[in-house]
Amino acid sequence: MTISLSAEPIWHIGTFPVTNTLITSWITVAILIIAALVLKRHLREKPRGLQNVAEAVVGGILNLMDGVTGSREMSKKFFPLIATLFLFIATANWLGLLPGFGPIGIYEVHEGKEVLVPFFRSTNSDLNVTLALAIISVVATQIFGIALIGAVKYSRRFFNFKNPIFTFVGILELFSEVAKLISFSFRLFGNVFAGEVLLVVIAGLIPYVVPLPFYFLEIFVGFIQAFVFAILTLVFLKVATVESH
Repeated sequence: MTISLSAEPIWHIGTFPVTNTLITSWITVAILIIAALVLKRHLREKPRGLQNVAEAVVGGILNLMDGVTGSREMSKKFFPLIATLFLFIATANWLGLLPGFGPIGIYEVHEGKEVLVPFFRSTNSDLNVTLALAIISVVATQIFGIALIGAVKYSRRFFNFKNPIFTFVGILELFSEVAKLISFSFRLFGNVFAGEVLLVVIAGLIPYVVPLPFYFLEIFVGFIQAFVFAILTLVFLKVATVESH
């Protein structure tokens, strides 16, 4: 298996390429939807099994969010977005560590060499995916800011011409919004792609036993990256919904 920076297309729908990372993202979404439907079907007044796990996760996320927002009401408004980002990123990261992600694929000829193109690849090792998640995070921040404090008050964060200092700060705020897109997307992509490369290299050098500690490390890193992405989004939401003074 070769290490490719970009996602590899498996087939095409017309001119639209269906890549291995896109297939994995569909599987990730399917897993989350099926888990939600199963949980909904088996909801009980006295929780047990999967419902206990789900309630613990929801309660833990809300309590963590309360520490940032300072308000349970505000946490509940942000919860759908924050929980979705966290669960999608964490599930996608862990899914990419399962057996079959990497070794199973088809052989194709690239630049005169026959290489293995895997059917499945970690979703967040594709910069297109992480950039899309970053765009969702940043755009949602603007929407919440406008919805909760009003368009006029929110715009003063970027366009305030009372004095040169406020004007300069507004310009910095505009640049910071663009910087969020870059930092969000490249941080997640870089860590997941680096982990993918590490596992391929270690498995290629010493395929037995030695890679196991690195798999556990990647499980932890996958969780941390999902947590960091979600908590930073929450912090930016909190800042955006506070009136600028």
